Amino acid sequence: MTLNLNEFDVLVFDIEGTVCPISFVKDVLPPLPDVLRLAAGLCTQIPGVYAAEPSSAKLRNPFALFTDFARFVIACTMSTTLQPADQVLDQEWDSPEFAKYRDAFPEEYRNSRSDLEAHVRDLVKRDVKIAYLKSLQGYLWLQGYKSGNIVAPLFPDVEPFFNEATQAGKKIIIYSSGSVPAQKLLFSHTNSGKSDMTPLIADYSDTTNAGPKTEVDSYAKIISEHPEHKDVNRWLFLSDNISEVKAAVGAGMRSLPVVRPGNAPLPPDEPLSKLAITEFKHSEVASLGV
Repeated sequence: MTLNLNEFDVLVFDIEGTVCPISFVKDVLPPLPDVLRLAAGLCTQIPGVYAAEPSSAKLRNPFALFTDFARFVIACTMSTTLQPADQVLDQEWDSPEFAKYRDAFPEEYRNSRSDLEAHVRDLVKRDVKIAYLKSLQGYLWLQGYKSGNIVAPLFPDVEPFFNEATQAGKKIIIYSSGSVPAQKLLFSHTNSGKSDMTPLIADYSDTTNAGPKTEVDSYAKIISEHPEHKDVNRWLFLSDNISEVKAAVGAGMRSLPVVRPGNAPLPPDEPLSKLAITEFKHSEVASLGV
């Protein structure tokens, strides 16, 4: 199945497993001592995030902001070489600034560096998504983006397709479970030729401003925020999650599942699975029967 841009006015993209891989975290997560050394020195980065998105940040505390940030970018970072300064952990372990992140861990782990490290390794190994771990990881990713050591690894077809769609007058919207500030940060630090993809993106939605991605009402809300595009049949949503695809269809959009390297297999008994696309490529045009 391929795409014909002439059939659509609005293109809505999921991120993880759609425009970038989902399998990087376990492969590239640095050793925990490095994470802790770097995390200990990152409290000073909070003002930069607030400055980037003050209207959203006003409503959120720093811990929640970084938790949302980590949830999103944890699945979309590429390999990095980190060079944390020696002795930072020794210097910051008991500091008031670092204490709030260390003390978010269960009591049995927070007082021993080795116990905390072992606990985090276990959580990462088991792919446990829990707020205090995400917050700590969020510091790492934020610093990586700021330093240029980490860039979002978009699939190679994404930038040319976004360019072509934009030049054709199509509106591109991102809808991800990660917060809007995190989405903007990721798309402004990519491996594409222009690095900053945000000029190509018209709008961003997340589970806070739109709602859960598996609910029909969330997609209806996104549509309602763009009244200039009333014909929902000219909206297309692309995601690797078949439940999200079905929810978008329920709201009247046309929607297709996306198959990328490393994604979980689509349900074989689901009719929409037969319409899956593996690449964004307008030159191989075809009409969509959905």
